[in-house]
Amino acid sequence: MSSGDLGATGLAARYAAALFDLAEEKGHLDRVAEDLGRLGGMVEDSADLRHLIRSPLLSREGQHAGLDAVLEKAGIGPLTRNFVGLATRNRRLAQLPDMIAAFRARLARHSGEIAAEVASAKPLSATQADALADELKRALGGPVVVRASVDPALLGGLVVKVGSRMIDSSLRSRLARMRTAMKGTA
Repeated sequence: MSSGDLGATGLAARYAAALFDLAEEKGHLDRVAEDLGRLGGMVEDSADLRHLIRSPLLSREGQHAGLDAVLEKAGIGPLTRNFVGLATRNRRLAQLPDMIAAFRARLARHSGEIAAEVASAKPLSATQADALADELKRALGGPVVVRASVDPALLGGLVVKVGSRMIDSSLRSRLARMRTAMKGTA
C-alpha cells in the first residue's frame, strides 16, 4: 500500500484495502462497491444510523444487532455485512464513513477513474453534471466520476476538488477576495 493510500486516516485505509483485496479475490468488487455506496448514503441520510455507529455508549452487541438488521433489510450482501461486523467487533464503526471513502478512492484508482468532489450552492441538474464531467474529462485526460454535494453557503458558482487540487469559483470566495482587495486600497 502506498503512502497515498493512507491519507488522513491510515486505519480507515487499511480496513478499506483489506476489504478491497478480499472483494477482488472473490470476484465481488462491483457488489461490494454498490453495497458501500448504499450504506454510505444511508449513513448520510439518517441521524439515527449515524448515532448508532458513533455512540461509544452502545455495546458492541447492540451496535452489531442494530446495524446487521438494517443492513439485512437494505439487501446488503454478506461480504459487506461481515466487514461491518468486523468493524463493530473491533470498535471501529465511527470510522465507517472514512473506510467507505477510502474504498471508493481505491476503486477509482483501480479502474483508472479520476474522482472529482464538486460543491455547488444548489443541486446540479443532470445536464449540468454531465457537462461538468465532460469538461473535467477533457481537462484531466481520463474518465471522471463527479461526486456532487450542496453547500448553500457558497451563494453561487462551484468548488471543484480533484486530488490535492482545488478550483474555487464560488461567489463566496469571489466576495472574500474583493473584500480583501478593497481593504488594501482604503
